[in-house]
Amino acid sequence: MLATKDLTIRFGGHVAVNAVTCAFQPGTLTAIVGPNGAGKTTYFNLISGQLKASAGQVTLDGRDLSGASASERTRAGLGRAFQLTNLFPRLTVLENVRLAVQAAREGPHRRGLNLWSIWTDHKDLLERAHDILQTVALADKQNELVANLPHGDQRKLEVALLMGLESKVFMFDEPTAGMNAAEAPVILNLIRKLKADASKTILLVEHKMDVVRELADRIIVLHNGTLVADGEPADVIASPIVQEAYLGVAPKEAA
Repeated sequence: MLATKDLTIRFGGHVAVNAVTCAFQPGTLTAIVGPNGAGKTTYFNLISGQLKASAGQVTLDGRDLSGASASERTRAGLGRAFQLTNLFPRLTVLENVRLAVQAAREGPHRRGLNLWSIWTDHKDLLERAHDILQTVALADKQNELVANLPHGDQRKLEVALLMGLESKVFMFDEPTAGMNAAEAPVILNLIRKLKADASKTILLVEHKMDVVRELADRIIVLHNGTLVADGEPADVIASPIVQEAYLGVAPKEAA
């Protein structure tokens, strides 16, 4: 289980995330919604370690990760996908996934990855990488440089890396951002496949409410950095505070 307790960050006098306490269970997909500037991506950054909290805790399976770096949190099982892809552009698709699989297999005490090791000595790593590429429909592009991939394929590859790292938690920050109508369903189908695994916890920041309605088991709403609603999608979307804060509808109009 992933949990945050009183998680807070201040930038000068501005409180961007304000004492957010929330727990996320395996086998569930939680959508995090709210208006622009609500603190959604900042909350993600605090959980994954890209930002250092001013106060509060992040725990995974009871382990306190509050003082851990982003890479340490990744090794603990927190997998983060960004609005902009975070890949190795000068390596091939297969090399990217193979390195993720190798990192997971060698564990937190590894001596360092040898990029020039003979791949035939790592047949199990290659087999696992190939299996993942099949799952994300990139097997036919395994030898292409990542820098040459279209945006949609780069987003698929980012999911593949999280799978290779054997993440317990998958955090998606607007996974369909920048995609055209043909590309977006592929990513959403991948998220559906991950959701079918009851051992995985999925967090999703998404502005498209049709996507949220379809995928989410639960919605939490941030507004001005504060958690203002938490519950089942239909109930949260219909609540007056969400109608006002997220959809811009006055409470009297939302009834």
